[in-house]
Amino acid sequence: MTPKKAQRKKPAGGALDPGSTLTDRAYTHLEEMIVTLQLPPGSAVSETALSQRLGIGRTPIREALQRLARERIVMILPRRGIIVSEINVSSQLRLLEIRREVERLVAKSAARRTTPEERAHFLEIARAFDRSAKANDAVSFMRVDREFHDLSVLAARNEFAVGAMNLMHSLSRRFWFLHYKQAADLPLTAKLHANVARAIAAGNEAGAGKAMDRLIDTVTQFTRDTVSTDF
Repeated sequence: MTPKKAQRKKPAGGALDPGSTLTDRAYTHLEEMIVTLQLPPGSAVSETALSQRLGIGRTPIREALQRLARERIVMILPRRGIIVSEINVSSQLRLLEIRREVERLVAKSAARRTTPEERAHFLEIARAFDRSAKANDAVSFMRVDREFHDLSVLAARNEFAVGAMNLMHSLSRRFWFLHYKQAADLPLTAKLHANVARAIAAGNEAGAGKAMDRLIDTVTQFTRDTVSTDF
């Protein structure tokens, strides 16, 4: 991310950054469509159909799909087209092993390196998490979660962590959205996210790490619980 982009602040709640490119916008729309199962696992998609549906040109759509392919949420297959990737509990548990370590590092680094403007943004995100918890609103929560992720990797200022986080985040969000009604406590999950955001805003490095551990503990138990649910 460039320093100029780092200064842009999106309203807490997942609104699109007014300074984003068409490719960024295409990616944001497509990622949300996949995460919220508007494009379900295993479904085939085409650049042309997506371009028409979103009113965005094929080149930004193609670039967004390539990014989603790098994050393993879609597969671009020769002679078969573009397929939304399937969901697997075992893979998700392995992903969480890595996610715990990376997200703890990102949270602690963000608490140490975040700017005053970013601290204010983290506090607004925490309040947005609280609102989504009170309303028990899954879509609102998912949008705030994306904003929290983007700000966290920016504030951590570690380009290597960015790549690792981006690889895991969409897959984790989609898995949660698929199963949360059967096995998750949305208000609790939102509040645990808010606790991390507030610790980062306070510059509490140890507190941010502990809050992230509590969050990942809950997410891991939720993932295991999905094995015994009927979906």
